[in-house]
Amino acid sequence: MPVPEMQAVSGPAGPKAPRWETLPCMAQRRVYAAPALQAEGRLLYVLGGCGETGAALDSGEVLDLESQTWSALPPLPSGPRAGASAVALAGGRVMVLGGMDHRQTALATVEVYHPDQGRWERRAPLGQPSMGVTALEKDGRVYALGGMGVDTAPQALVRVYEAEKDQWLPLISMPTPRYGATPFLRGNKIYVLGGRQGKLPVMALEALDLETRSWTRYPCIPSRRAFSCCASTERSLFSLGGLQQPGPHNFYSRPHFVSTVEEYDLDQGVWLKPTRGSRMREKRADFVAGCLGGRLIVAGGLGNEPSPLGSVESYTPGKRRWEYLPPMPTARCSSAAVQTPRMLLVIGGVAQGPSDAVEALCLQENV
Repeated sequence: MPVPEMQAVSGPAGPKAPRWETLPCMAQRRVYAAPALQAEGRLLYVLGGCGETGAALDSGEVLDLESQTWSALPPLPSGPRAGASAVALAGGRVMVLGGMDHRQTALATVEVYHPDQGRWERRAPLGQPSMGVTALEKDGRVYALGGMGVDTAPQALVRVYEAEKDQWLPLISMPTPRYGATPFLRGNKIYVLGGRQGKLPVMALEALDLETRSWTRYPCIPSRRAFSCCASTERSLFSLGGLQQPGPHNFYSRPHFVSTVEEYDLDQGVWLKPTRGSRMREKRADFVAGCLGGRLIVAGGLGNEPSPLGSVESYTPGKRRWEYLPPMPTARCSSAAVQTPRMLLVIGGVAQGPSDAVEALCLQENV
């Protein structure tokens, strides 16, 4: 859904390619904020994060994508938090859970914002303090998976929120403890890919069957890369780019940026053998990734340049080939991202310090 009356940024990919639209900047520069796009795709919430001094923030703001105006939210009741997770709920509400406070201590607090009342409401806390929780909503229930605890150890906890009882109920734990993982919902299964255990990237791919309440392990990501990104199309899951770590066979090598693309075919249940053409054109890590019109999108991040990347690439799975798209209006890394089927929003991050930029890569309407 292209957003009206925004400044369009074109590029070398032609008039029918996706185009960048520049939205009004946030009032507060933010990195490690928690974004949520309200279900109808009209309201973009951005909650907490770290500001220009590096301290956690207790502020939040919401952008009305139709009127192109930002509004400040009341401060988060629990105080400053960064690395939290946010989930859009029915009725324009948004839930924020976990994260860490200004002392970098993990939080268990859960709060819901009611836009019709203009206020926050405290809800039952998570069973244990957690930051970097993998969270998503399905059929009115919020699922919270993993996280990093007060002791900085990765967690395998799985919790489901029952709104009527205001209660978090435990489910069977993940086989692999982790935080910062990427979830993909396919029918009644929640696939969990990647994540971290301290400084080490997690290679495990696992899925929770919500009907049988059981986990299934699938083949692991073939190579170990930190600060990679995960994305999906209807048929496949992808692990993209990152910082290659020295392994047992190259122990003395230094970490280096890679353009690796590894594709897991959900129908075949295997990681496909990569081809030379399937690699991204640029080596990058700490970027954003999404899917528009059946094509993978990667944008920004860090590469072999002294400053963040502004380049954007698009991958068509059938052709197994990458093409350049118009570059980001604001080059940056460590950004947050949310998307609709027709729009990928890139929020904040780091350019020269924390950024207030909010930009959308939009599919153009057929003419």
